[in-house]
Amino acid sequence: MILDATTIPSGSVLNADICIVGAGAAGITLALALMDSGLDVVLLESGGPNAEKDTQALYQGTVPDARMHSEPDRYRERRMGGSTTIWGGRCMPLDPIDFEPRGYIAHSGWPIGLDDLMPYYPRANHLCEAGDYAYTAETAFHHPIRPMIEGFDGTAFTTNTLERFSAPTDFGRRYAERLRHAPVRVIQHANLCRLDNAPAGASRDAGKEGAGKEGAGNSGHGNAAVGPAHVRTLSGTAFMVQARAYVLATGGLETARLLLASPGTSGRGLGNGNDVVGRYYMCHIAGTIGTVDLSRAASVWHGYEVSDEGVYCRRRLALTPEAQRRLQAGNFIARLHHPRIPDPGHGSSVLSALYLARPVIPYEYAKRLYGDTPGTFGLWLKHLGNVVKGMPQAVAFMWHLLTQRKLADRKFPSIIVHPRNRRYSLDFHAEQEPNADSRVMLGTGTDALGVPRVHVDWRYTARDVATIQVALAELARELRASGVGSFEYDPAMVEMEMTRYGAYGGHHIGTARMGRDPRDSVVDTDCRVHEASNLFVAGAAVFPTSGQANPTLTIVALALRLAGHLRQVYATGATGAGSCVQGQAAARHPPQGNSAQSDTAMETTKI
Repeated sequence: MILDATTIPSGSVLNADICIVGAGAAGITLALALMDSGLDVVLLESGGPNAEKDTQALYQGTVPDARMHSEPDRYRERRMGGSTTIWGGRCMPLDPIDFEPRGYIAHSGWPIGLDDLMPYYPRANHLCEAGDYAYTAETAFHHPIRPMIEGFDGTAFTTNTLERFSAPTDFGRRYAERLRHAPVRVIQHANLCRLDNAPAGASRDAGKEGAGKEGAGNSGHGNAAVGPAHVRTLSGTAFMVQARAYVLATGGLETARLLLASPGTSGRGLGNGNDVVGRYYMCHIAGTIGTVDLSRAASVWHGYEVSDEGVYCRRRLALTPEAQRRLQAGNFIARLHHPRIPDPGHGSSVLSALYLARPVIPYEYAKRLYGDTPGTFGLWLKHLGNVVKGMPQAVAFMWHLLTQRKLADRKFPSIIVHPRNRRYSLDFHAEQEPNADSRVMLGTGTDALGVPRVHVDWRYTARDVATIQVALAELARELRASGVGSFEYDPAMVEMEMTRYGAYGGHHIGTARMGRDPRDSVVDTDCRVHEASNLFVAGAAVFPTSGQANPTLTIVALALRLAGHLRQVYATGATGAGSCVQGQAAARHPPQGNSAQSDTAMETTKI
């Protein structure tokens, strides 16, 4: 059932077993996975099905330098589906090395391993509509594919690992109908403002199972239950949700804000007795640099291949785990890329057509395509000249863009340019080292609901710079040694290039990190907040390290794993029916008789 919070009488108290906050990839995955559990689930979403200016404004906050980190209301969508409404669809799992403690990467190591996520990754792949769980060229294709760089035989870099691309799937639109007919109450325009501490002596199931858990009691603030949740709408409706357990699935920035805005037992923020909430904030380190000349290679293919089930896949140059350890570098991948678009000297009618389309390109993509280069009339004329000279190619490209991206259900993922001279720039994407001084805090102002706004102070480390430096140098050495080409770049420009666009987009990671010790982590291996017996976090906020992979697939896998834990702890004695104390029947959901669209159906979702 999908309801609107404005229809719920002010002063109501809604009862539930599980209250999930945030209907993005994590929150919707949890709701789908719990549909047939017998648990009474409420899913609160701040927005509605479409973008709304006033709701989006609740994400506004401050940053020290907008060139280094975009303002907090960018790259995030406060509506049904969350940021899956604007993502590019890139899917890949974390690598085994990402979970390991590495002496050269500060604060590295997860308290769980890749084996703990492997049972959930295939189902996550289907939910993301990225096809089969096959992330190497050898396993993904049952037909021969052309080599990425024929003749390249590196030992530090491989070319056989893949990125798979979702449709891209907007979780809000894709799963709205299933949620509408599910025994779950989805309440839109419902904004969580704070979580209270439960009254002394209040009983919570998780308190029983959490008392003996790792690190329990080490925080010095106990494992108190939380609740109720205070919810408000922008139109003035206010009500509470009293649940046996709460899950924050609101993204890395908002999760930190909500925890810090709720006092908790320490008075410093919920789960923040040791001043860890909001710290260790990571994105990814990314940039474009140099010139890769592959004119001596027998053939080059840096575009997309289509798997047997119709999914776009792309290979990368990936730094091997052995090379990472030898070089003491973080995880790193690179892609062959087109020249910088704003420079008309590339002579490409396709890239110049993209430059002329700049006014209609969404911010999230424009920053990466154009950077901070100001548009001028002179540049516009030069790009127009490129388009006129190469009109047939430009027309063919625009037709491809219209038919294969704009009008296609499964969209062509990105712009691919095949230069005749086989000269490319190099696009890199790398792990960021966790850093306690890189953090999300509460700012000085408040939003329209009275909640403190967020202040984001993103920072990178010398290790981040070193990762890029040694990886680029190793790639240049291997290309030269293979005899297929060369990679020329200015080592002195590495730090400038990796910060040209600042923190990478919408990857907000690590602000409620997972660990066994409450002194340096916020949640345990079950994603339960150390200081609260019935509060959980879903999403990239719990990642202790970022790896090189875009986070969405792992977010969904972790949400599926959390759903299994919630079933185990809370399904016994589930209330099984929604109720509204001091409210009306509009807040109730229908009898739970539609289990056909449950976890089993989810597991067999087809492309």
